[in-house]
Amino acid sequence: MFTGCNSLTKVVIPNTVEGIDNYAFQSCEKLENLIIEEIRRRYNPIQFELINCHVTLCREDEIGEIDRIIENLDCLIKNKFIITFGNVIKFSDGRGIMLEGYVDNFSFHELRNKVLKGVVNNPQRKMPHVTLMHPRNSTCNDEIFNEILKYKLPKEMYFNSISLIEQLDGGVWKVIKDYK
Repeated sequence: MFTGCNSLTKVVIPNTVEGIDNYAFQSCEKLENLIIEEIRRRYNPIQFELINCHVTLCREDEIGEIDRIIENLDCLIKNKFIITFGNVIKFSDGRGIMLEGYVDNFSFHELRNKVLKGVVNNPQRKMPHVTLMHPRNSTCNDEIFNEILKYKLPKEMYFNSISLIEQLDGGVWKVIKDYK
């Protein structure tokens, strides 16, 4: 993945499926503000060590035809794009916390359509988000949630790259290729 604790990354496609490598796409740009990584480091150190913060573009169940996905990525015109964010919310029965993006982030959905062209017809409209505490390896409670609500989090984030990343056997995510 990206070095340094100030990367915002991911347009992802990971998770462990037995016997299958997990791939992910991530969009990233350095944040002026390291608040998100500080939250992750403090409240979710395991996930912080596995992967930098990110916005998932495509999930593993969407990229079965990886060669076509890579072709699509190679043909993209590389432009910076913006994702707008709203509130910090709980998910997974309150165990996880995310900074939710607005569903109507046009550039995010347009990019998803281009990456998934010829692979997924009419991709679902996913809500872009940044996971602050992943329920797989952290647990939120009301005290932690209220502490996180006190942070001033960005309302917009700028991205200028996409990365194809891979996780093997639950290990650290590795960058396969960057698209800038």
